[in-house]
Amino acid sequence: MRQNLNLDSSDNLSHKIKIKASELGFERCGITRAVYLERESARFDAWVKNGYQAGMDYLERNSEKRADPRKLVDNAKSVIVVLMSYESTPDFEQESPRFSRYALGEDYHMVLKERLHRLLDFVKKEVPGTKGRIFVDSAPVMERSLAVMAGLGWIGRNSMLINRELGSFTFIGEIITDLELEFDDPHTKSYCGSCSRCISACPTSAILPDRTIDSNRCISYITIEHRGFIPDFFRGKMSGWVFGCDICQEVCPWNNKPGQGNSSIFNIKPEFLNFDPAEWRKLSRDEFNEIFHNSPLLRTGYNGFTRNLEFLEKGESS
Repeated sequence: MRQNLNLDSSDNLSHKIKIKASELGFERCGITRAVYLERESARFDAWVKNGYQAGMDYLERNSEKRADPRKLVDNAKSVIVVLMSYESTPDFEQESPRFSRYALGEDYHMVLKERLHRLLDFVKKEVPGTKGRIFVDSAPVMERSLAVMAGLGWIGRNSMLINRELGSFTFIGEIITDLELEFDDPHTKSYCGSCSRCISACPTSAILPDRTIDSNRCISYITIEHRGFIPDFFRGKMSGWVFGCDICQEVCPWNNKPGQGNSSIFNIKPEFLNFDPAEWRKLSRDEFNEIFHNSPLLRTGYNGFTRNLEFLEKGESS
């Protein structure tokens, strides 16, 4: 799978990159070829055509770039894909709102980008003149598909990337580069077997048979991306979630291994542990912005957050 590089230098550099990635806190690193993702693009287009993207109209843009990493970096040849796991399981009070684990600490975008910049700097020192760009869930990149191609896991029934050792509570980051590297074998097998716990556990039946999600029914979408009033369909189905939802991941057997997670990097903000339900309701806009200035919670904003709280108070009991 090598092209235009001395085999020894290619193997050696790819190995060095993976060692450096580990030193920077990434638990897994794989490398795949930068190519047009024809099959994945067709599935994504069908998903959008069916309206499963809900109000996320931005997903309809940049379809060509999304399907082809070479559109994002001139003369791109390789994609370095990294995984960083997180594990935060605070014991929320019964009446307290629930937050997705990934949102309990520092914004993962900043954490991964800082480390990916250091990894790219390392590559540039090894091969001067190398060009590359960093991506962390903020550009039209099919990151889960690229992770599968890089041998890092498979797509589970709940559409999440699952790694046999790390489970699915992982962040994904990429470096798209014009440097030709040694490519890993793609992950070709699903280890979900006949398990359908995630499908059965979803309170809104948002998980589709083709391992995708109907965002119109997804609690994560409705509490984060959705603007405006929450539809009546969600009354009595929110299960206390005020930002995101981890139900389909919490029931997954691949997330039950001891020792999973990199919680030392993503320390839980004390407010999540110390605030009682009344304090969350009293939170002012200024307090919200101060506490969560570097948090994923800014994605929904103060108005969306208070809307979600109000719906939990009124809608869940209706």
